[in-house]
Amino acid sequence: MAIQEGKKAPAFALTDGDGNKVKLSDYAGKHVILYFYPRDDTPGCTKEACGFRDLWGEIQKKNAVVLGVSPDKGPAHQKFRTKYKLPFTLLSDPDKEVMEKYGAWGEKVLYGKKTVGVIRSTVWIGPDGVVRKHWKRVPKADEHPARVLEELSSAD
Repeated sequence: MAIQEGKKAPAFALTDGDGNKVKLSDYAGKHVILYFYPRDDTPGCTKEACGFRDLWGEIQKKNAVVLGVSPDKGPAHQKFRTKYKLPFTLLSDPDKEVMEKYGAWGEKVLYGKKTVGVIRSTVWIGPDGVVRKHWKRVPKADEHPARVLEELSSAD
């Protein structure tokens, strides 16, 4: 069963691009925008990451952090962060364990074909560790960060 709004978010510990362990509990007391994306430096993923980058100041004002999760390993994350000056943490989930817990790994349709892979999705976890909103599928990566900020702003 995937996560549910109004329920506690599953705990996790993943490695960031620099090899540091990052746990959800590290962000207790903050809003966490946990977004799942297929691959570093691909067109849709870049648009989404740059959207979060461009809204970073506004997001921080809402006592929030952004964590991006993909199957990519540290060196790919480092290169992606540097190339696009991303101010937030990118996490590696090569075994897709966290993605599975959060409903971000599974069957999807890509270019008209059914395939199994990363489902572009986002989870907003409140300061109390409870899931506030789950965007199960993000159709327009470039517009999504603004929608997330809009939802965060409505929590004031």
